[in-house]
Amino acid sequence: MDDWLTLDTLPSDIIFGASGVQEVMQNVKLLLMTRKGTQPIDREFGISYDFLDSPVSRTKAMVEQELFIALKKYEPRAVLKQISWNDDPIRGKIGPKVSIQVV
Repeated sequence: MDDWLTLDTLPSDIIFGASGVQEVMQNVKLLLMTRKGTQPIDREFGISYDFLDSPVSRTKAMVEQELFIALKKYEPRAVLKQISWNDDPIRGKIGPKVSIQVV
């Protein structure tokens, strides 16, 4: 598939029995939304939150690195193409907008 897909277009509910592109996208979203260490069977699953209270540039770099490594391990059908950031400096929040290609 040549098109890039963006995670923010997915519904937030889990779709049981998802397959193909929908399954891959759902897996990537779950990976991104899971804090590392919270899954009893696999404590390495998810993204580390070690970036909390770090400068924004460091936070972005850490999240990008964590996601890249996690995708290679847990969802190799997804190739990370781009991460853009939605910054809200007034509220002190940032959020990744992740684009992947399903192979």
